[in-house]
Amino acid sequence: MISVIDSIGLSVIKTVIMVRDFVVLTLRTLVYTFTPPFRVSDIFKQLYFVINESAPIVIFCVCSAAAVTIIESSFHMKIIIQNDALVPGFAALLILRELGAVVSALLVTSRVGAGIAAEVGTMQITEQIDALKMLGINPIRFLVVPRLIASVIGGVVLSILANLVCLYVAMLVSQYKLGHSAGSFIVAMRAFVSMQDLYFAAIKGACFGFVIPLVSCYFGFRCKAGAEGVGLATTNSVVTISISIITIDFILSWIFSYFY
Repeated sequence: MISVIDSIGLSVIKTVIMVRDFVVLTLRTLVYTFTPPFRVSDIFKQLYFVINESAPIVIFCVCSAAAVTIIESSFHMKIIIQNDALVPGFAALLILRELGAVVSALLVTSRVGAGIAAEVGTMQITEQIDALKMLGINPIRFLVVPRLIASVIGGVVLSILANLVCLYVAMLVSQYKLGHSAGSFIVAMRAFVSMQDLYFAAIKGACFGFVIPLVSCYFGFRCKAGAEGVGLATTNSVVTISISIITIDFILSWIFSYFY
């Protein structure tokens, strides 16, 4: 019984220490983000990595999800009320409020988040981070800040892009598969959603983008030696970010519900 209590207490202490270290990393990153010098070239390099290289994957996956969503919605709505006239409106609502931002963020997590954790973890075990410190270069300013700025901007851009492309694909599917005209789709969409939903989706994208590099760099800095350590750091970062995205999405959706 004592050993069980000790193990629980040890787990609680480790969790508290991890949360404390993560909060310290976040605060220091925020301070360095708004204080010069600014590493503009590194920011643009990371922007290319986050946005340009992730956009094709995000667009393909969210468009497939949008097509499946509208077809399945039409199928079940016809069974229940024998009419799918409301499908375009409900599909647009689901895409703007949940599908576009969340799915794109999870896809970016699996690519960008894992990449950052593996990169920083490899630098940690090969003592490159220690070399930066010996040269007087702050690792947080050098590694975390450019990735944070690029990820926040990329989260907003990819979220808006995913939502707009999803709506277009949903309109095409509605037109050629369900028999709704483009005009009827737009009318139904405007009855259910507004520009405010797109703004809220952009806010979600920024919040998701804020979490991804912080968690990835945190686990990268704590990476243990060996290939197993890099793999564990990458796995932990992806799992933690995914849980954080779902949790943040719930909180933001609950807050935004007061503005609808």
